[in-house]
Amino acid sequence: MTQFSRTGRLVGVGVGPGDPRHLTLKAIDALSGADRVVAPSTAPDAVGRAEAILRQAMPELKIDRLVFNMASDGQPGGKHARESSHRKAAEHLLGWLDAGETIAFATLGDPNLYSTFSSLASAVNALRPGTLITTIPGITAFQDLASRTGTVLLDGTQSLTLVTALDGPRAVEAALRDPSRALVVYKGGRYLSAIRLLLEESGRLEGAVAGELLGLPGERVGDLGELASSGPAAYLVTVIVPPGPDRT
Repeated sequence: MTQFSRTGRLVGVGVGPGDPRHLTLKAIDALSGADRVVAPSTAPDAVGRAEAILRQAMPELKIDRLVFNMASDGQPGGKHARESSHRKAAEHLLGWLDAGETIAFATLGDPNLYSTFSSLASAVNALRPGTLITTIPGITAFQDLASRTGTVLLDGTQSLTLVTALDGPRAVEAALRDPSRALVVYKGGRYLSAIRLLLEESGRLEGAVAGELLGLPGERVGDLGELASSGPAAYLVTVIVPPGPDRT
């Protein structure tokens, strides 16, 4: 039976939503101290967003690209294609891990929040059970958007619901049934107009804000109603809907 050293380590490093100044000191330490830094990409010759952030913040850093299929579950064969690509990416790391390397995987936002890293880590763990896998937290898009727009996310005993609109606005519609909860919507660019309509119908449009490509080329930030009426939006859109008025 083949034996592996299993002394390598995989570290998911959150690099924030886009602005390289959001890279934390802890993230910089992890990236600088790693034997190898990898970043997700859609093709071998394509610079991914996480890599672009690192090239601005740490231009001397050597970065290897890992190619992923980013298809959503709603696309035909999307889930299978995505899982297959994650396994292939994990297999690509095995030689380095078996050699005892510490590999830092750069990911947008936070590695534990809707990140490619969680699927990659699961694939690595399935192939090499017991691999040491850790994470370095990153600033999230909704934190950045709240700061830019002066939006207080929560206060007192208020709570928050975080959903994605990858497969349509149904999750948004369900979350709006509780008017006491703040709502954050990720990855809703394709459905921004539909989300705006849902907010109008529920009386929650006032105060809602949106951020598109935060800290990246093409960035737009502002009132959700205005952004939704100004043309198509990119995949990376974050929406914040403050809690509804207290009617008690």
